[in-house]
Amino acid sequence: MVKTPEELELMRNSGRLLASVFEMLDGVDLAGMSTLAVNDMVERFITEDLAARPASKGQYGFEFVLNCSINQVVCHGIPDRNEIIRDGDIINLDITLEKDGFIADSSKTYVVGNASAAARRLVRVAQKAMWKGIEQVKPGAYLGDIGHAIEKHAKKNGYSVVRDYCGHGIGREMHEEPNVLNFGRRGTGMRLREGMVFTVEPMINQGTSRVSTEEDGWKVVTKDGKLSAQFEHTVAVTADGVEVLTLRRDETALTG
Repeated sequence: MVKTPEELELMRNSGRLLASVFEMLDGVDLAGMSTLAVNDMVERFITEDLAARPASKGQYGFEFVLNCSINQVVCHGIPDRNEIIRDGDIINLDITLEKDGFIADSSKTYVVGNASAAARRLVRVAQKAMWKGIEQVKPGAYLGDIGHAIEKHAKKNGYSVVRDYCGHGIGREMHEEPNVLNFGRRGTGMRLREGMVFTVEPMINQGTSRVSTEEDGWKVVTKDGKLSAQFEHTVAVTADGVEVLTLRRDETALTG
């Protein structure tokens, strides 16, 4: 669970590479693309440009390099050549990358074109909820502090937090201990120690927190059909706080 300085340096590199995948996507007009086309573009970038491995491909029998979750899809959307991203959609792209034996995991919800003000607000609040959680990370803090901060911010803005999925430890394996819940009470749960690495990844819904899994066994949707947004970073507990290993250049100011 606790990484050595040498392991952390390798994870730092994986995180930097994964951040560059999202920076590439930031310059792409997603409207009109199929989700499979986005998947294939990301696969080429990871394997050819970055000489890395898309860690999701082949994991748990999953055939693709990313999850693409549009509008009411909470998580685990499967790339499909017949699913076209449209103006006004919000879409979460969840991507993993492995380099030199260590995995980084991150996701971002993109606002496509002329999305509604309500959709844009949800995305802003979901992103801020993630940062509220990350701000709690430091030695001696508790996992419950993270979940409490996330849920408090979501509820204050009139939204609910999905309880069925959570963040997780990460390293040589995509999913390691501990589980990092997106709800909780301050001062409860595991105490954080320097060298721990895990993801913070709240899923925030417009309506009910209840979700269901569709017949394909992967795609998770909101029970009421309302929108859902998610953001995720891989973070490390440092001697005096937190380091966001998957931080993108456009986000630097948000950590303050």
